[in-house]
Amino acid sequence: MSDGLDLVLPLGEAAETFQLEKAVCSHGLFMMAPNQWDPLSKTLLRPLRLLHSQPQTSVLVRVSQPHWDPHSLHLRIYGTHSLSTTHRQSLLAQVSRMLRLSETEERAAREFRKMCTNGAETDGSFGGIGRVFRSPTLFEDMVKCILLCNCQWSRTLSMARALCELQLELQSRSSCMSSTETGGSVTEASNTNSKSPKTENEDFVPKTPVGKETKTKLKASKVSTNLTKLAETEAELGANAYFRTDSVQTKAENLSSNVLPTNVEDDSCQNCKSCQATGELYKTDSCLLTVLQCFEGQESDAYGMVGNFPSPRELANLDESLLRTRCNLGYRASRILKLAQGIVEGRIQLTQLEEACKGASLSSYNMLDDQLKGIDGFGPFTCANVLMCMGFYHVIPTDSETIRHLRQVHARKSNSQTVQRDVEYIYGKYAPFQFLAYWSELWHFYEKRFGKLSEMPCSDYHLITASNMRIARGKSKRKRI
Repeated sequence: MSDGLDLVLPLGEAAETFQLEKAVCSHGLFMMAPNQWDPLSKTLLRPLRLLHSQPQTSVLVRVSQPHWDPHSLHLRIYGTHSLSTTHRQSLLAQVSRMLRLSETEERAAREFRKMCTNGAETDGSFGGIGRVFRSPTLFEDMVKCILLCNCQWSRTLSMARALCELQLELQSRSSCMSSTETGGSVTEASNTNSKSPKTENEDFVPKTPVGKETKTKLKASKVSTNLTKLAETEAELGANAYFRTDSVQTKAENLSSNVLPTNVEDDSCQNCKSCQATGELYKTDSCLLTVLQCFEGQESDAYGMVGNFPSPRELANLDESLLRTRCNLGYRASRILKLAQGIVEGRIQLTQLEEACKGASLSSYNMLDDQLKGIDGFGPFTCANVLMCMGFYHVIPTDSETIRHLRQVHARKSNSQTVQRDVEYIYGKYAPFQFLAYWSELWHFYEKRFGKLSEMPCSDYHLITASNMRIARGKSKRKRI
């Protein structure tokens, strides 16, 4: 029998309309690691931090909305039978943030639904529930908004996965050092001390595909490309980078204090037939679980470990070139590193930023927008996305995808100079929820092209690209003639 603790999160005012499936599968962030949505059991699985623990640890949490209790969310915390009141409240708060269960967000969702119901739309384009999935912390949202910039969706997914793999590696090494400092075994100490710089570089192998970038950026990434070629032989063996140095047993011991295991007898991830069919068992962005058969020396008991999204403190002391190479972040490595360092050093106060967004007024938006633009790498698109995650819906982040959508769906001849004017013309009547209207329509269009996204196999997330959403007009014209 697996260890686990159950918590219940009442939905309160949202109980009558809330659906976990729609709330989670409402934005591409749900597809990004370490989030893991299971379309069969309709549950969300991911690690969450015990924020007030020292050292900070993660627990694997599964969120469900059982049919026999639809007015509550049920959280299953694996690997423990007890948590302090502070830790329980912290986990419930993180889930509430991801699903926007605050009174302010519920009020916005109701107003938007009322606006759509009274409008002229009858084709279901604006049938969304007014919730947009986000991360458990503002820092994770900010980093993921950086990952959305100037690259294909498949690479965004891959970079997020690589950061979670890096976090597991960092936790593993931290455990090794802690074990050695506190009188760990000679074997543990020798494993830690024997890692030469060469071995460390081999461990940090970039595994993300390189997207289309400018020639300047490609020149800057030559070192990363060369390291990738040198490591091809090892990578083809199918072993995860963080399991190449130590034995399975040693890794299990090192990670046990940081990431709690979940018994794979659970029906969440293993039911994803698409991952099993493609032979990508727990290795792609779909499932993030690496199966280890090492519980109390009994190989018949399979337990999985999952890396969390790295915290500012875990990233702040990393070397920029190592971060760039390990996760293939390109120029984003510098921006993410400076963001993490600014938070750790106290120059960027995330708590103050979140406090300032309460009420979501225009004046607070302008103030927060100015503060975010003062952070290196936060341009208009990134800032608008971050502020959307913080609860402001009157500004639509515009990029090439927005232009494609306006051309394809609204027959607008939009370009980078006119796109902001065009979205205001089309969605201005939904103020102050222009983003919710735009995103509901865009999401509806995605589902017309790809099917219901909450039922999409996780191995197919990377297929949601602009090239797969173009309509082949020439062929249909010939048929009509």
